[in-house]
Amino acid sequence: MSRFLILQLRPETEASDDEFAAFLRKGGLSAAQVHRIHLDCEPLPEGLDPRDYAGVIVGGGPGCVSDPPERKSPEEARIEAACLSLMPAITGADVPFLGCCYGIGILAHHLGAEVSKARYGEPVGPVRCDKTEAGGRDPLLDGLPDGFDAFVGHKEAVQILPAGTVHLLRSAPCPFQMIRHGQNVYATQFHPEADAAGFETRIRIYRHKGYFDPSEADDLIAMCRASEVTWPERILRNFVQRYG
Repeated sequence: MSRFLILQLRPETEASDDEFAAFLRKGGLSAAQVHRIHLDCEPLPEGLDPRDYAGVIVGGGPGCVSDPPERKSPEEARIEAACLSLMPAITGADVPFLGCCYGIGILAHHLGAEVSKARYGEPVGPVRCDKTEAGGRDPLLDGLPDGFDAFVGHKEAVQILPAGTVHLLRSAPCPFQMIRHGQNVYATQFHPEADAAGFETRIRIYRHKGYFDPSEADDLIAMCRASEVTWPERILRNFVQRYG
């Protein structure tokens, strides 16, 4: 198996490590089968070519593609530029790609579609996602029911389906929960790697990052613990099995 490239954007070590462990566990990967890069603290290696990997997975992070340049920290601007620098090769060669949350903004922005906070932001917690007709035929959604719950929490969203993409999953608050460009380039607005324990970790870490009122943290944690979010991780497993 060729290695998968995992790009992480979270500057908080606990959140980054927990996300990475979830990618491995839910995808059925070992650490030896991936090349992990912490974009928050290290640049892309010179000459890195996404076509040399079995696939590319981009994790979530606190940054927003739609924020004006003057509001982005140097770290956020560097991460965004690094991710965007790989997208021409990924979409041009149809390299297997799975962008999770932040990744859908990167893909849509690269394709020229509007990503903004105008509509479709979702509060932290589980949301029901439903397959479109195309989603019912897509191999990454094979074995998943027509509707299932997934964890979300985002300030910005894709406003219009990007040209050349296929709409795979929708939710009532946010229509574009999963899209595909070409045959192999995927992105989700929700977090396919997240379970209740992982989302509880993120709620604790990001309680002062503007996703929710800090006083709501305990109630959100209780809501996550009471939820049944189990199906999204199969998307990760399908991605690894299809392209590994």
